Amino acid sequence: MHHLKRALAALLCLAVILCAGCSAPRPQDTEGTSELQYIFVHGLSGWGRYDKIYRVAPYWGTRNGDLMKYLGAEGYRCHAASVDPIGSAWDRACELYAQLTGSVVDYGAEHSARCSHERFGADYTNDPLIPDWNAGGKIVLLGHSFGGATIRLFAEILANGSAAEQAATDAADLSPFFQGGQGDRLHALVTLAAPTNGTTAYDLWDDPSFDPERVKVPKSEMLMGKLFSGGSGGDRDGRIEDDYAAYDMHIDNALALNATIETRPDVYYFAVPCSASYPGRNGTQVPKTTWMEGMFRKTSRYMGAYSGITAGGVVIDDSWKENDGLVNTISSYAPIGAPAQAYDPNNIQPGVWNEMPVFQGDLMSIIGGMTIKKDVRPYYLNLLQMIDALPQT
Repeated sequence: MHHLKRALAALLCLAVILCAGCSAPRPQDTEGTSELQYIFVHGLSGWGRYDKIYRVAPYWGTRNGDLMKYLGAEGYRCHAASVDPIGSAWDRACELYAQLTGSVVDYGAEHSARCSHERFGADYTNDPLIPDWNAGGKIVLLGHSFGGATIRLFAEILANGSAAEQAATDAADLSPFFQGGQGDRLHALVTLAAPTNGTTAYDLWDDPSFDPERVKVPKSEMLMGKLFSGGSGGDRDGRIEDDYAAYDMHIDNALALNATIETRPDVYYFAVPCSASYPGRNGTQVPKTTWMEGMFRKTSRYMGAYSGITAGGVVIDDSWKENDGLVNTISSYAPIGAPAQAYDPNNIQPGVWNEMPVFQGDLMSIIGGMTIKKDVRPYYLNLLQMIDALPQT
């Protein structure tokens, strides 16, 4: 597990290296003409508009320039949130709510006491993502990688609140977020290369039957893996182990989280899987080196060779081997057991996960790539045009 956290932390280090010496003003949210507000939520070790690095290295668009500005110029109101790079889906959802509404982050009385951290966090009162949140209007959530779990849990709490927080908190002291009743604000939800059903990149290290020495990894990829494994993945602050993204990313835990999140009948759902591997020898999957960042290839080979059974009894068979470097392609489709269908532009209905065609590229390609540049602007423009045209429920 620690191997993957260090690799993810390296993404931030790489962005700093690519943009060393640069300076730029703080990015502003776009003011398009669309009635919808599009909220983009980054993945692990990611960053958004509240983080200084976004000024010179936008997470969304990376080497192609700020995707928020591009989409804004096309008429779409877009916002790049900044949530805890290594925090749990719960903590990140709470931070997202405070940023959207312009309030103080409230992690909940019950949650903060159980997870051993402060109840309140940063204050966004004077700098909200959506200044007119209380005026109503629909939003669209887009989450990359672990941002997918973040936005799905956010949507659940926004609609249905939290029974645990309601029971533990005086009504006068309860955050509106935990009261629920705001589900009608959500128009659509999009997951992008998200480990919706967990990832074997975490689970394989907990399986004593997995022997990494039996997986052939070229020396150059081993070296690249070592070069990008120096970070700690973030400083621990006393929270319990369950309150970090690393916990939520395990397959059994991801499925347990899924069981708490409903697929709402009035929301449009889209899942975009990525793939940057292909069939190798002996039933394995190996990385397409021209598509996959070097830092991901070692983990990709391990994932492409792994099969087993989780502690909770989930069978990890050959269908899990295809991957984007950090996430199993199969995991990036709809939550297991949720209503789903293959994407058909002529049959898009709310309350059903529309599983989009596989995006050809690694985990970072869907946001523009890091060292392997990918122009994703046309992809997102088409995606937002499609969502914007859907009837509002």
